[in-house]
Amino acid sequence: MGRYHRHGVQSTAAIAGHPLHHMLIVFPVAFLIGALGTDIAFLATQDPFWAQASYSLLVAGIVTALVAAVPGMIDFVTIDRVRNVWVSWAHMVTNLVVVALALINVGVRLDDPAAGVQGWGIWLSGIQTALLLFSGWLGGEMAYRYGIGAIQDYSPKAEQFHVEVDRPDVAEQYGRRSGSGRL
Repeated sequence: MGRYHRHGVQSTAAIAGHPLHHMLIVFPVAFLIGALGTDIAFLATQDPFWAQASYSLLVAGIVTALVAAVPGMIDFVTIDRVRNVWVSWAHMVTNLVVVALALINVGVRLDDPAAGVQGWGIWLSGIQTALLLFSGWLGGEMAYRYGIGAIQDYSPKAEQFHVEVDRPDVAEQYGRRSGSGRL
């Protein structure tokens, strides 16, 4: 089970406390969004290199998405807080839809990558990208708002970063005095 601490809950799929899912997701995101970029490059230049690049990026995106999904699923199964937050369910379902669309996108391009781009390929790449942006926002919500996959810091120097900032505007809003003593 994930360890809870004041910053959130630690990932159970981690190396030296660093969550694996967070480290791995950059690859499928880059590959799948890159496929949209190379689709656009193909449509602008009609150079078959870009169509083949899109195909290769889609395949790489699917493979790395499946690799990144393993530690994500480990955290999902082993940490109660993850399963109890609707954001994690939406994140997981959105990512599954993205992988399914990428598989369809590869299928469309299987015989002729250039023809695939000009047909449904560009649209599928655009939808994938939009869904990845949404899913990335959801993942950020889990990490930063809900503290899922947080790293516990045992360093005595960590305390120096946990300070309250003197914000007179915020203090006044709540009818409190700021650290400077003014109201």
